[in-house]
Amino acid sequence: MAIIDIYTRNNVYQHFQVLKTNRNKRYKAGEFFVEGVRSINEAVRQGWQVKSFLFGKGRLSDWADNLLRTVPTEMNYRLPAELLEELSGKTDTSELMAIVRMREDELKAGDLSENPFLVLFDRPSNKGNLGTMIRSCDALGADMLIMTGHSVDLYDPDVVVSAMGSFFKLPVVRVSDNNALWDFVADVRRKHPGFQMVGTTAHKQNPVYEVDLTGPVMLMVGNETMGLNQAFKDRCDILCTIPMAEDSYASSFNVSCAASVMMYELTRQRSTKGREIL
Repeated sequence: MAIIDIYTRNNVYQHFQVLKTNRNKRYKAGEFFVEGVRSINEAVRQGWQVKSFLFGKGRLSDWADNLLRTVPTEMNYRLPAELLEELSGKTDTSELMAIVRMREDELKAGDLSENPFLVLFDRPSNKGNLGTMIRSCDALGADMLIMTGHSVDLYDPDVVVSAMGSFFKLPVVRVSDNNALWDFVADVRRKHPGFQMVGTTAHKQNPVYEVDLTGPVMLMVGNETMGLNQAFKDRCDILCTIPMAEDSYASSFNVSCAASVMMYELTRQRSTKGREIL
């Protein structure tokens, strides 16, 4: 295990700080900053490439020591407590942090399950909402989350933290070219007859519990402020909504909450259909 000791806020240390704060430089380097036991464990378990571990001087826990001994890295760095504390985003400074390589964005219909369940998030603008969306997609069994348009950075530390370990488990693909998205959809339709694109809206449309979600489907969720853009709505096979109390002051749900409700309804319908078949 190769280790370099860092004693000052030198260029290497400043690079670690930049990975936390500068989106453009993150992508130029092709790597991002990760901390938290669950996140690091899942990154390793899912085979993400860990470039470096950062840790403090003194005795480490068995967990941290085992990762340092068993996970191959290019170089690890040992820092004094005050520098490690500056890097950590936690109240109690993490004893181990990681620099992890980004993955390529790939839309492949062949990687989907027999009954695909996809979620598309159009132009997410809130880090916490994106992280929660990733976590909900993982918890409720989505094959993939697709991000479209100009959005918050997938690899922002706040997104990684709020998604917890689900960030490394769920395939998340960023799509900047809608033509590539429509090509992918066409491929999915060929491979999975009956595939439908279900748009979500806050305006009164088909109640979600009346929409058949048991077959191959893509749930399409819009931006927090502007909702699903019109081009996507026009492509949808059906638009649905979550009915709200008539006397409710709220005009809509938080986007990640709404998506979670929709996804739960999908899993409920599929589970019920499975029991009927049996």
